[in-house]
Amino acid sequence: MKAITGFTGLLAASLLLASAAAAQTLSTGSGQAYPTRTIRLVVHSSPGGSSDILGRMVAQKLTESLGQQVVVENRAGASGIIGVEVAVKAPPDGYTLLISQTSLAINPSMFRKMPYEALRDLAPITQIVDGPNVLVVHPSVPARSVKQLIALARSRPDSLIIGSPGQGTSPHLSAELFNAMAGVKMVQVQYKGAGMALVGLISGEIGVMFPTTPTAMGSIKAKRIIPLGVTTAKRVQALPDVPSIAEAGLPGYESTQWFGVLAPAGTPRPIIDRLNQEIVRIMHGYKERLSGEGMEVVAGTPEAFAAHIRMETEKWAKVIKSMGLKPE
Repeated sequence: MKAITGFTGLLAASLLLASAAAAQTLSTGSGQAYPTRTIRLVVHSSPGGSSDILGRMVAQKLTESLGQQVVVENRAGASGIIGVEVAVKAPPDGYTLLISQTSLAINPSMFRKMPYEALRDLAPITQIVDGPNVLVVHPSVPARSVKQLIALARSRPDSLIIGSPGQGTSPHLSAELFNAMAGVKMVQVQYKGAGMALVGLISGEIGVMFPTTPTAMGSIKAKRIIPLGVTTAKRVQALPDVPSIAEAGLPGYESTQWFGVLAPAGTPRPIIDRLNQEIVRIMHGYKERLSGEGMEVVAGTPEAFAAHIRMETEKWAKVIKSMGLKPE
């Protein structure tokens, strides 16, 4: 009886090990284990922006957990459309991933012709973070509060220049919403990515910007740029002394930025689930660090992310229409 019990225990242990191994060895549809080679993570922004920063954080930890190199590939341009199209056209085999952001939901209302449809051509894996943009100015701009900036912009129409990472990005729409609600006209100049726009701000080429907090934090701490307000309804932990724009002089103002990871539509569900499990775990490990950068980790299911993209697309369509912005 003892021998039988021992054998049964060994058999049960073997089955558990086999189940665990099977869970880790996913089929790509061709019978091969996943992953067996390098994975690329497409970032549709230039180096230095929040998508790039977050993408490299995810890539580093995914490399460790999957046992294969995850390489970040920056494909900036056309308000993120170029990078998204690269991902959409890639084989749905789990070896091309995309980190995207709010522009994925904004662009359908900003451009007449889109080469893809987000929820048709992409498979959401998980939203990773949510957070504010922050209204910042170059030290040469004579405004140290939201009210002072509004007064300055009203007294000097078309003289203040705002930089953004491109048409349809969250910083672009945050600025347009600010102009509309404050009744001012600050001129927008578009750069090929948030990093390049920030360089323009630091150099004094432009005077105003609405970058994400991770993009701006280092320059804020170094006092190269001055924060006037965050775009969320309430203050954020990373910048406790910086008021929300709503409380600082523009009641009702709110504009948030989100980021998430997706794959080409048709990627096998077991691969989506494996990546979701890994990335959710990775993001919770970064929770404290990202909170210090003004970001809130919101990692969840593929279905929750799909619903969020759908809701955001509908929301921004209404906002863009109300501001009178015309698609290009």
